[in-house]
Amino acid sequence: MARAAFTIEISGVVQGVGFRPFVHREVLRRALGGWVRNTTTGARMMLTGEEEQIRAFLSDLKENGPGASLIEEIRVEAAALPEEPQGFSILSSEAEAEKTALIPPDLCTCENCLRELYDKNDRRYRYPFLNCTNCGPRYTIIKDVPYDRQRTTMTPFAMCEDCAAEYAGITNRRYHAEPTCCARCGPRLSFVRDGVEQEGDAIVLARALLSSGGILAVKGLGGFHLACMAEDSAAVEKLRERKPRPHKALALMCADVAQAKTLCEIGAEEEALLTSAARPIVLLEKKERGSMTQISENNRIGILLPYTPLHFLLLENGFGPLVMTSANRSAEPMICKNEDALAELSGIADAFLLHDREIFVPCDDSVIFGTEGGSFVRRSRGFVPVPLFMEEELPQILAAGAELKATFALSKGRRVFPGPHIGDLKSLKTYENDLRQIAHIEKLFDIRPEAFVCDLHPDLLSTRYAEERAKRENLPLIRVQHHHAHLASCMADNGLTERVIGVIWDGTGYGEDGTIWGGEFLTGDFGAYQREGFVRPFPLPGGDLAVKEIWRIAIALLRETFPEDPEDVILEKAALFTENKTRSEARRQQESVCFRQIARDVNCPKTSSIGRLFDGVSALLGICEDVTYEGRAAVLLETTAAWVTADEDTAQSGAATARATADEDDVQSGAEARFPYEIKTENECRRLDCRPVTGEMIAPQKTGREKGCRLFDYRPMIREIVAEAEKGTDKGVLAARFINTLAAMATEICVSIAEESGLRKVVLSGGVFLNQYLLRCLKPALADAGLSVFTHHRVSPGDEGLSLGQLMIAAERLRGTP
Repeated sequence: MARAAFTIEISGVVQGVGFRPFVHREVLRRALGGWVRNTTTGARMMLTGEEEQIRAFLSDLKENGPGASLIEEIRVEAAALPEEPQGFSILSSEAEAEKTALIPPDLCTCENCLRELYDKNDRRYRYPFLNCTNCGPRYTIIKDVPYDRQRTTMTPFAMCEDCAAEYAGITNRRYHAEPTCCARCGPRLSFVRDGVEQEGDAIVLARALLSSGGILAVKGLGGFHLACMAEDSAAVEKLRERKPRPHKALALMCADVAQAKTLCEIGAEEEALLTSAARPIVLLEKKERGSMTQISENNRIGILLPYTPLHFLLLENGFGPLVMTSANRSAEPMICKNEDALAELSGIADAFLLHDREIFVPCDDSVIFGTEGGSFVRRSRGFVPVPLFMEEELPQILAAGAELKATFALSKGRRVFPGPHIGDLKSLKTYENDLRQIAHIEKLFDIRPEAFVCDLHPDLLSTRYAEERAKRENLPLIRVQHHHAHLASCMADNGLTERVIGVIWDGTGYGEDGTIWGGEFLTGDFGAYQREGFVRPFPLPGGDLAVKEIWRIAIALLRETFPEDPEDVILEKAALFTENKTRSEARRQQESVCFRQIARDVNCPKTSSIGRLFDGVSALLGICEDVTYEGRAAVLLETTAAWVTADEDTAQSGAATARATADEDDVQSGAEARFPYEIKTENECRRLDCRPVTGEMIAPQKTGREKGCRLFDYRPMIREIVAEAEKGTDKGVLAARFINTLAAMATEICVSIAEESGLRKVVLSGGVFLNQYLLRCLKPALADAGLSVFTHHRVSPGDEGLSLGQLMIAAERLRGTP
């Protein structure tokens, strides 16, 4: 056989995943020689031996490498053949001028480590920080690349002789596993109460506290969580009061899938996500309506499984389920330092489960819907910093994102790096965390932005940051309209480049006519967009106040629908549901002021937002009036619709034969039915259509249309809702009909746009499309109409995924595409 030598450059996720040990074992098995080392661009090898064996090895490497590796590219060049056969070795890491090596996310504890954790004869028995090349902390402890122990937060922990021997042993699972440690040489766990470390087993003490109804602050992989027993209503209520978090759902950590299945319905896709190495929070449907209301007032619970040895020990033997919610003050980032936790959580937690391994990069839990291929609500721990791979090379760009659920994105080559979950950019601490995360990603991957891109809204902190950096570094600043960015985000998520139809529905986005957009039908691509349709604008009395006191939106919708009715009649219509009838005199006076405010158009900005329409209808139906977290009204409306639909499905299952002979009106007598609505064009749309605004752009954005812009007139729907409410129709039926109506309207407008434009692909983006009931109605309707439907799978449809779209639009403009 012919002998040969090759130098090989490998890019991708090849550091921190056992790649070099895997290569070492495989080349020895194939009687090859040479060396392998980490570099700042990935990994480099030199192989000598039979050419056929080398090529077979490289083929297997890409298909069957270490489980957590992700090989992007293998570049092979012939090298001079040494005169004598060589052995094989792992060389010291090598720093180069450019950093392109990818870093793995934090990985769930593997099965081999779990066996050691529970083996009384193993030297790591019950050690809460064991790990190996296949699992453990990665992104949250890495300070720089190449990935070696001295560039991680494990630097203070010198390996003992036994760990060093494992680290150097080629046949050992911990061969070159950088966080390798044990109880003799690694991080240490402690239980602190009343500011004093308690003697005894920290895990045993923590479980005793939880069992007695206490609240525990737990330092995990990417930050602190607040934990309590999920089935202890008093403990949960105490946690909600102290945090405070009165209504928003709490995530649960279950001991295993079997425990989770006692609470929720879990399909095969959802179980695969729950048990994956990423260990996200998976949003699952409750097994029984009305169960676990102290945890979640809607029809879903966010469930995650243990992902560190500490968590496995805390929940062993079926202990739990535990509430496991991020430990932070309202509107501030997740706490990750011991001293900050002790200072800031002292009035919330009864005790602290701490360790002394530094969390260098805070990283909150990822949240995902597990059906239909998965849909991110939040892409963070377990996925960051793995990039999204694009088809074409991109300039180096920083996209600053928006304000709510803010996440930045950075690009280099064919890679886009979405940042981890940041939160709402409304506090100084969150903003500072955003800046630190941006700086860290730029440093790790040696990204030097050539341009900055931000939202059109001038007052967002993300916009101001992009403006300041662009000015300071004398680089281009590109401003992108919010909903165009959503369209582009869904395109990039699905690898689309051609013009598409976009249904972009959310709560708030700065429109180019100075109004608040959010119920948009667009056509466009990365280069430009056209507004093809939108929701008939309605006022938001009090501006931002109406987003919290959504009964104001209900009154506004009634005033728009019944403009001739006097104040007392409108307010009587607003109180048709029982929940609204017992309002106080102070509330009645507020409603009266609100009515006059609308009538006089005082502080009543206009919006075309579907998100705000959800809020108004939810308030009108008496489903929700107190918005204590973003999206609460829409979530509860969806839940009410889903429950009544489930009831009807059950009730009608025995009447399928009778229904088969009924006419369509009879079949659609319940929640399947929809309300009347109108689609208007031309005259009214010309009056309400958008006007371009000027901005600091490299190329102008295409906006507005003079003729044929479609307008969804919701007023017939509101009239019918009021009529049905007066007849006493169940609010769940009305909620279902409302969502059905939106799906029917969107389908009609998309078909109209398709007929006019010839476009057949539809992207759905914006936070409203986290509504699973709406998706189940709309996607099949569009498909039945002959249109191809694309939704998000790699980033969130909400504002967290917005920066991806901003970045792709900026890249197109930098290329000079008109």
